[in-house]
Amino acid sequence: MRDVETIKPTKLLRAGDPAPFTVLNPLGRAKVLLVCDHASRAVPQALAGLGLDDSDLARHVGWDIGAAALTHELSRRWDAPAVLSGYSRLVVDCNRVLGEATSMPAVSDGIRVPANEDLPAGQADARAAECYWPYHGAVAAALDRFAAAGVAPAVISMHSFTPRMNGFDRPWEIGVLWDQDPRLAVPLIANLARLHGLTVGDNEPYSARDPHGFTLRHHAIPRGLPNVLLEMRQDEVGTDAGVLRYADYLETAFAPILADPALYRPALYL
Repeated sequence: MRDVETIKPTKLLRAGDPAPFTVLNPLGRAKVLLVCDHASRAVPQALAGLGLDDSDLARHVGWDIGAAALTHELSRRWDAPAVLSGYSRLVVDCNRVLGEATSMPAVSDGIRVPANEDLPAGQADARAAECYWPYHGAVAAALDRFAAAGVAPAVISMHSFTPRMNGFDRPWEIGVLWDQDPRLAVPLIANLARLHGLTVGDNEPYSARDPHGFTLRHHAIPRGLPNVLLEMRQDEVGTDAGVLRYADYLETAFAPILADPALYRPALYL
């Protein structure tokens, strides 16, 4: 870990910085939108690595290991559009409500994030304006394209989790997180266990009923779209072979669910 310089940018993102989001296959024919909130470990140049070593940013605190690669693979297989975030969750967590401590955490799983300590409001606002809202704008635009075509797509949020957290070894190989809408989650949990023998967490290791989650609550649920958040254990999807294996698992487990025309009807579950 290194000290972070005082940062007073007039504009956060500079020439050479990554875009705040990536859209894959925007005209894909599948009635599915994939989103990946923690796809990248990039940090804007102006933030000087947040005061962290590259090795810290490469860990689970910096991004969801394997989630972006799996999103790319499913987008290709399903011919589905996908929206991926462009910056580390430590810059701003795109699946958190702005203003919460976890949206720009000063400490993450015991790792101090110097640039997030006593963060001035103006700098927090710049991160939100240039890294957070553009990503969510891209998600909204993708859903608007579906709506303009008269389609109510399934929204699948792709994440991954560390095998060990706070001294606890997590036994689940995959977690299926859902709130009130059972249309994707309930049959998916059954299919993953029956077809592939996976240890599936029903709202584990996190719960979609936790109000801290933002993306599905902000985009999918108000539109009445079928939705689910997937958490793959990182030792399962941290390699190319693991990504392909889990793409196989998800492709076969989702196949009968996504093939049902009745799925694609807006319904509010409140």
